[in-house]
Amino acid sequence: MSKPNQLPIGEVASRTGLSVSAIRYYEERGLVTAGRNRGGQRRFARSDIRRLSFVMIAQAMGFSIERIAEALAPLPDHRAPTKNEWTKMAEGFGAELDNRIETLSRLRDRLDSCIGCGCLSLEDCALYNSDDKAGQSGTGPRYVMAGNRPQNPIKTPL
Repeated sequence: MSKPNQLPIGEVASRTGLSVSAIRYYEERGLVTAGRNRGGQRRFARSDIRRLSFVMIAQAMGFSIERIAEALAPLPDHRAPTKNEWTKMAEGFGAELDNRIETLSRLRDRLDSCIGCGCLSLEDCALYNSDDKAGQSGTGPRYVMAGNRPQNPIKTPL
């Protein structure tokens, strides 16, 4: 790593808003790789700011550290990835994000009505989920997680 592209951990922390300890944790988990100067102090590539920013966003979206590390593994250390390298990495997240967006949208739209959990606790459950039909199709909130719509000619929650 050339000297102009090296940043001390404190500057990386300042630029990303992460604590120094968080950056060391991400380094331990293989999300970034620090070089060392002659005095043994950590030095990060400027491109690590982008990697760490991606980590922060992906974590906020609920992705695990393991999944994030898996996505970042093919990217080069100590240099900025090319647009094509970032695009290829992002493709794997696209489908997962689309699925999460669809599930969150269904949850938002159905949270105050039937989510297909089979609880029979809402007053309208007799209409939305008579005889616990949702429970017959599987466990959990069937209408939100699986994207199934209630099959009832009388009334539907949407």
